[in-house]
Amino acid sequence: MLPIVIVNPKSAAGSTREKWSGVASDLRAHFGAFTVVFTKAAGDAIELGEKYANAGAEFIIACGGDGTINEVANGILRSGKDCELGVFPSGTGGDFRRTIGLPSIPREIARSLREGETRTIDVGRASFVGHDGKPKERYFINESSFGLAAAIIERVKGATSLDWLPLDSVRGRASFALSTLQEVAGLDTTMVRIKIDDGDEAFLQTVNFSIANARYFGGGMMIAPDAKLADGFLDVVNIGDINTAKIVLKAYTLYMGTHLDLPEVKSKLVRRVTAAPMNERDEIHIEVDGELPGRLPATFEIVPGALRIRVPKR
Repeated sequence: MLPIVIVNPKSAAGSTREKWSGVASDLRAHFGAFTVVFTKAAGDAIELGEKYANAGAEFIIACGGDGTINEVANGILRSGKDCELGVFPSGTGGDFRRTIGLPSIPREIARSLREGETRTIDVGRASFVGHDGKPKERYFINESSFGLAAAIIERVKGATSLDWLPLDSVRGRASFALSTLQEVAGLDTTMVRIKIDDGDEAFLQTVNFSIANARYFGGGMMIAPDAKLADGFLDVVNIGDINTAKIVLKAYTLYMGTHLDLPEVKSKLVRRVTAAPMNERDEIHIEVDGELPGRLPATFEIVPGALRIRVPKR
């Protein structure tokens, strides 16, 4: 079976659809023959990934944003088959691309997919309450969080297009930065109940609580600078009670990965963490690899060595 490329034409505000013919040409020239399928709605890439993995595909490439990559990975993982994931990023954030060191030029991405090496990585698994009130489960390869990050993602998805900016990567970062400033303006802390591994449950005040398998989120913010894809742990990073002015003044530390030095920021390696609202009537949404699938209470846990992925040779 030829490699399968699952394309989300709506990613990057529809620019993936507009640029697909050029991307396809680069893929054929620098990668080789492939079979392409297009998604039509949210969740399609999960079903397609699972379908083709079950059908015997050995290599499936996700072409889209971090949400599309997440869906294809979920499809492969749900199949239980030994199918390798490839990434051809074409989205707003590009956070997983940064973690695995993929180039940004299409022909170089295609060459990396052909000449790269296979790594086995951990994934996270989030169990939570879906929007329909029923229990849901979702794997994540990048990170999951609640608090400010989920609010920013929600705002980004409803934001006015920034098509006047010259590059997708610039538009993505600008969109996240603008949404961050808008959310920070109405900033408030959240009180939650947290239990880490086999420890006791504790109350925690948070502005943003991230459970990271990889380093980046929010269009290039290095939320978990010490995270490793294959260490058997998740990196929990909590931004505690910090005022609005300090967030604005120290925002650059998130992009540099130096925010862990701030007294309001705490980090810890964990294998499992559960979180619930202190007030059961509070509705606290979670984000998973840039998507908003549900809310707390939730359990996040590491699944070691769960996924094979093609990365550039080191």
